[in-house]
Amino acid sequence: MSANRNIYIVGLTGGIASGKSEAARMLGDMGARCVDADAISRRLTGEPGETLDMIRAEFGDEVFDESGALNRARLADIVFNDPVKRKALDAITHPAIQKTMLDEVEQADKAGEKLVFLNVPLLFETGMDALCDETWLISCDEDLQLERLMQRDGMDKEHALARIASQMTLEEKTRRANVVIDNRGQLDRLYAQLSSQYQALVRKVSRLDREEDE
Repeated sequence: MSANRNIYIVGLTGGIASGKSEAARMLGDMGARCVDADAISRRLTGEPGETLDMIRAEFGDEVFDESGALNRARLADIVFNDPVKRKALDAITHPAIQKTMLDEVEQADKAGEKLVFLNVPLLFETGMDALCDETWLISCDEDLQLERLMQRDGMDKEHALARIASQMTLEEKTRRANVVIDNRGQLDRLYAQLSSQYQALVRKVSRLDREEDE
């Protein structure tokens, strides 16, 4: 725990379609406080989100529907096929997302909570792992990831592979993570692993809290 706060921060991440969102839901059912980067992103890019004007200035009206709403699918197609455009979007959204997440952590800390998960798809890519006391990776092999992504989002194989390739490799994420959760099996197996790790984490955070009070 940082000297400036009393709350323990765990970064939760995983490649696209690896099961990270399901893992976060399970942790929430166990009582964990989860701050979700995707949910914050949707809020910041929906009306009257603070990043909309900057996105319009950078990408123009073509990424907005006639109603004025951001067309996320159209924007995604642009940035995943153009690294320069993707970097421009990241420069707009990532600082706002990170600030909002840290504001929520601060609120939880002030409320006396001792543990919070940051659910961040690009945890390592954006450097947000540096803000965490430890990191958890939800892992599955690329073949299964590809199958899940194609089924979930209705993508063809070419586009799905491009999405996977745009992220840090599983090998590199595994090397960086403190805890790796294998999600190649059934959901009950995922739940069992998460439950075991979460119970151990709660005990560790409780012990650290007691040590700080001594």
